[in-house]
Amino acid sequence: MALEYTEEKLNSLDKETLIQLFLSQQEQLKQIDQTLQLVLEQVADLKRHRFGRTSEKHEMEVQISFMKVDGKIVFFNEAEAVVEEAGEAAETAIRQKPKKKQRKREEDLSGLPVVVIEHSMSEGELEERFGKDGFKQLPDEVYRRYGFTPAKVEVEEHHVKVYAGKKTDEIVRAPHPECLLRGSLVSASLEAAVMNAKYVNAVPLYRQEQEFERYGLHISRQNMANWTIQCADRYLAVLYDCLHEKMYDYHVLQADETPVLVNKDGRPAGAKSFMWVYRTGRMYTDRQIVLYEYQKTRNASYPREFLKNFNGICVTDGYQVYHTVETEREDLKIAGCWSHARRRFDEAVKTLPKAK
Repeated sequence: MALEYTEEKLNSLDKETLIQLFLSQQEQLKQIDQTLQLVLEQVADLKRHRFGRTSEKHEMEVQISFMKVDGKIVFFNEAEAVVEEAGEAAETAIRQKPKKKQRKREEDLSGLPVVVIEHSMSEGELEERFGKDGFKQLPDEVYRRYGFTPAKVEVEEHHVKVYAGKKTDEIVRAPHPECLLRGSLVSASLEAAVMNAKYVNAVPLYRQEQEFERYGLHISRQNMANWTIQCADRYLAVLYDCLHEKMYDYHVLQADETPVLVNKDGRPAGAKSFMWVYRTGRMYTDRQIVLYEYQKTRNASYPREFLKNFNGICVTDGYQVYHTVETEREDLKIAGCWSHARRRFDEAVKTLPKAK
């Protein structure tokens, strides 16, 4: 309990005691003021969290990025990021008052099929409201909305008619599409969906497995991986070889290699391998070709084999194996980096005879 001083007690105190008492009270008031300021700041912060504008932006570079929005990387809060940018754009538009683009909605909807859904009232309801013959119909009000149908899974049961001759042993089956993989339940449409999700939309197989489970379809990631590998070897390899041959029709190619870690290829886990990439030049905008070739090393034999029928210019970095292949042929030119060209120039200068 705080000590209380009366006027009589204060008059009985000497000067030194009064000074000490005053300084003590001053220090206590200072501490009370600091505590009060802290409480006020906490109250204001609580108000901001409860009633103020909130944001869930992630600025850490170590976070996993999922998508870019107008050149910016966003994370789980993609919707909030898009809405915020749209809001900022709207505020700018209000200030600048640009001309509104005409017929944009019609352009967005022009290529989509239209399903007409009619909403009407029965004759009885109209007579109850207006009386018999007491109403007339006006032009319809038309509202447009995007309709979306989620993915649908069904079983295709193919019944192939079989016929046999009465006088011969010949058996004929009705024409029918061949199986994508004999003895498997996978169809071309299902495997196309798996590949598109995996390699276009970057959806891992285990997430696709979970998505199929929500449709009531039990497809393991092991089955999807097996289907993809077999279809790639059986069907896409033919397309790869065709594109490889078409690359030879171009005059300029680009090549590079990058290390990748592979866990299962007959070597210890984490062994370094390399993905070689070959593509057509940027100036060929109408028909771009990009091919990947997995190899365990960076040996010169791989670009030598891949480019064996190519006549033209191959743009690379300064890796020596490309220039090694170049020295073996007269119809192949390697356009490497400046550092390599300067090094070759310096080596050539050293071979020149010295001036006397």
